[in-house]
Amino acid sequence: MSHEYFHHIPTGQSLPVNNIHAVSVSMPYLQDVFDYEEQTPEIFDKIKSGYPRFVLHPYVKQLASYIKNKYKIASEFEVVLLSSHKAVKLVSEKYFIDNKIDVDEPFGVVLVQNETNQLQNVLNYIQHVGCSVSSRFAQDYLCRVKVLKNKQEEKLENRDIAKDIVMCELSLAYNQPTEKIMIAPSGMNAIYAAIMGLSSIQAKNERTILIQFGWLYFDTMNIVKHHCEKSKVFTDILNIDLLEEYLKESGLKVSAIITEMPSNPTLKTVDIKRLRSLCDKYDIPLVVDTTLATPYNLDLREYADIFVESLTKFACGNADVLMGAIILNTKHNLSHSTAEFFKHCDPVFIEDIQRLAYEIKDYKQRVKQVSSNTKQLIEYLQNCSYVKELYHCYSETNRENYSVVARDDNSYTGVVSVTFKKPLEEVYDKLNFAKGPSLGTMFTLLMPYTYLAHWNLIQTKEGKEFLKKAQLPIELLRISVGIEPIEEILNEFKKLED
Repeated sequence: MSHEYFHHIPTGQSLPVNNIHAVSVSMPYLQDVFDYEEQTPEIFDKIKSGYPRFVLHPYVKQLASYIKNKYKIASEFEVVLLSSHKAVKLVSEKYFIDNKIDVDEPFGVVLVQNETNQLQNVLNYIQHVGCSVSSRFAQDYLCRVKVLKNKQEEKLENRDIAKDIVMCELSLAYNQPTEKIMIAPSGMNAIYAAIMGLSSIQAKNERTILIQFGWLYFDTMNIVKHHCEKSKVFTDILNIDLLEEYLKESGLKVSAIITEMPSNPTLKTVDIKRLRSLCDKYDIPLVVDTTLATPYNLDLREYADIFVESLTKFACGNADVLMGAIILNTKHNLSHSTAEFFKHCDPVFIEDIQRLAYEIKDYKQRVKQVSSNTKQLIEYLQNCSYVKELYHCYSETNRENYSVVARDDNSYTGVVSVTFKKPLEEVYDKLNFAKGPSLGTMFTLLMPYTYLAHWNLIQTKEGKEFLKKAQLPIELLRISVGIEPIEEILNEFKKLED
């Protein structure tokens, strides 16, 4: 066993290392995180790319520049690329963009004046809805027009069978027919499709309130906020009494309930039987984001009407594909409305599908290895003097609710969150794991979650109070457990015992 199994990864290096399509970026010091959030010039001299929905990929920037020159677009306009012409229509109508341009391209283009609020609004829209151009698409285009010489070498499945492989894997994992599954260019686009489909169907029934149950991933919350006529938020996923009281008054006005199981990042688990019972009582569809636990750890077929998953995470495992999926459960009536949901998903570039098809084939095996490692890491951390609080799916608070739907004894969600008795900076800077945004990677990946996900809330007294009420500690470290030898993972954490 080597004490040098994990190594320092310099600031700005892609995660995975030397992968141009990586969706994460190394931030080995907590100060890197602060600099990134404060947008200091020094950090962006080092960080050239990041999570694609938040940071424009270098190839996408190059493609935008190429299109600007090709169509002789005036300098006062910023070229924004979208994954489809359909997305152009949506963005233009939402933000009243009149600067239309006809392009003979297999993607969409909108022109936005530089340095305007409108530009930021459009970029935020793309971030939330997930209709951006992928790095592989941009790479392919730039190679064809000879701006780039070569594509990155990587293993891809045969394009003729790639989509079938992905669809069959998801069909087996969720035990649903492939015609009830649609892949999307990101997990957010899949969630957007689910919410828009429900809004359309339920508007006919005069049901216009979408309930967000639990503290969900912040872009899910943004989609609910910006794309629903009305919404109601219940931050405490364990307080189902509060939800029940609300439904007594307004249950017949609710279009759907969306939740995560378990929640990110504190791994809280709803009483899914009781929640399903309430949904049945008031005829409310239930949408469950299964990204954290995956369908290989939890069996939710008896409870969810719709599943959504970010395939970028555990399904990919290598953090180099942006993709999502929406799955309609045939046990519930909504599964007959495939067109209403699937029409909101943007197209996925074939080379992204080919890459995921190559990676997804050992999805179940990886999830179970991660689960085994997670269980042993929890057992270690529970006895560490430097740990203040440990959040995991089988904690005393969650055990009963989680066990109800766990597939087997080796079904630990591969994410653990921790607060420490030591300053977070001391802990974070000392460990040599990969450190950056995202989760579900084959390699162990640390993220100072609240700093990266909710920086704006940390900056104000009111925001801090809100986080406190939501029971989300500022100094929380989220650990996405990898498939490395568990002895090596534990060995790295033992550095903190000094």
